[in-house]
Amino acid sequence: MAALDGLPPLRDVIQRYGLDARKALGQNFLLDLNLTQKVARQAGPLEGVTVFEVGPGPGGLTRAILALGAKKVIAVERDSRCLPALAEIADHYPSRLEVIEGDALKTDFATLAAGEPVRIIANLPYNVGTQLLVNWLLPPQWPPFWQSLTLMFQKEVGQRIVAREDDDHYGRLGVLCGWRTEAHMTFDISPQAFTPPPKVTSTVVHLTPKANPIPCPVAKLEKVTEAAFGQRRKMLRQSLKSIGGEALLVKADIDPTRRAETLSIEEFCRLANFL
Repeated sequence: MAALDGLPPLRDVIQRYGLDARKALGQNFLLDLNLTQKVARQAGPLEGVTVFEVGPGPGGLTRAILALGAKKVIAVERDSRCLPALAEIADHYPSRLEVIEGDALKTDFATLAAGEPVRIIANLPYNVGTQLLVNWLLPPQWPPFWQSLTLMFQKEVGQRIVAREDDDHYGRLGVLCGWRTEAHMTFDISPQAFTPPPKVTSTVVHLTPKANPIPCPVAKLEKVTEAAFGQRRKMLRQSLKSIGGEALLVKADIDPTRRAETLSIEEFCRLANFL
């Protein structure tokens, strides 16, 4: 891809700017530009599309998104050391890359979108990835400001995102993702593709919003799933004791002796609606 965009290889960029990946920032840089293109392609055709990216680092995924024709990339980067490398990419793609230095957890992405449909593509920092996903899943308004999410996680997190009832990985995250989105894992990436190599395999997950998820109060669904999966080995009459226990389960027509991992998303929504 260096030949495609005329920019230097990422290893040279990292060396020139001294960009050692920092564990405290959850950084693992993906240097294989063929792989970054493969990640970006999971979001579908990008011509004329505005893309949000979080944690671009030295810009490997950023370059892939721009090379595939995105109208604009708005990238949020907390690590000021990466800004000169990203500035080189911005110079190469005039007016198509905007870099915001800041904390993605404190960034108002809906306001940044300014009513324009956007897609989010990111190799998320490991330490904030799940929280960012939950933030994007639970905005005040639905459908959300984003058309799709194409995100890289540790494989175990990806399995939790797509899990459904009776799956060992099923939990609060699977309920929230399954309630509001269609989610699937697209492909895995081995540790060796990253610098430094993480101890686990990564995976790319693609999520699209459901137009009409089951009507349900967000705060109550969070409360029910938190209680149910907080004591997942116990029967629901026990794990839900603090929020209504057996009486709530009887109202929702759910057997009080069942356990959290056996409930469907529809049943969790029913519990939230009766809470």
